[in-house]
Amino acid sequence: MNNKEIHEKISLFSKELKLPYILKHFKEEINEANTKNLTFDEFLYELFEKEYDLRKENGIKNRIRNAKFPYKKYIEDLVIKDLPEDARNKLKIFSSLEFIKNGQNIILAGNPGTGKTHMAIGLGIKACIEGYKVLFTTIPLLVNHLKESRSEKTLRTFEKRFEKYDLIIADELGYISFDKEGSELLFTYLSLRAGRKSTIITTNLSFERWDEIFKDPVMTAAMIDRLTHKSYIVNMNGNSYRLKETKLWLENQ
Repeated sequence: MNNKEIHEKISLFSKELKLPYILKHFKEEINEANTKNLTFDEFLYELFEKEYDLRKENGIKNRIRNAKFPYKKYIEDLVIKDLPEDARNKLKIFSSLEFIKNGQNIILAGNPGTGKTHMAIGLGIKACIEGYKVLFTTIPLLVNHLKESRSEKTLRTFEKRFEKYDLIIADELGYISFDKEGSELLFTYLSLRAGRKSTIITTNLSFERWDEIFKDPVMTAAMIDRLTHKSYIVNMNGNSYRLKETKLWLENQ
């Protein structure tokens, strides 16, 4: 075969084997290998390393996109000194992501604006980068999805998908109360993960007020018991991040 035919075959094989970097860049890589006088081993190593790096990068992008974060916030962007003391003390432990390996939960509880959601998203993005499958949802949205799945008789499908996530971030527990059906569904599906897969919950309510959301004291006690077993409870009461940012913004106008 001549060079043209060989290149056509390389293109065909790259498409079939789904090797996008090689498909797009093999000609320039061949030219560069000739220029550098690389051995065949060196050429193959560099070519597949770049294919691997691209696949890894695309995998991270896909996991972050599929996690459905409302916005991107990174752990590194947190102003540590502005966090509540309990969060400052535990952030290093959380950043190791050992809690995911151990199937432990994190409950971030405190007044609005203290960095709960930012911390949760930051840990979620770090988990995506490390190869974990993550889902971000608000508690009200999760309850709506559960109700819709039950009415459409697709609850079992939702359950299988729900169980596959290494980490679920359930934001905003406490802003909306639920009816009996919603409370029972939420209890069931969060309980499914207890002790096996990790969940991060953010809430503006202390535990003694959770019955305002779930209405049923027995269910509330059972929910707290399962979610807190071998979990990290973080006191996020403190000065508001958002209020501080607003003051700075107003001062700069």
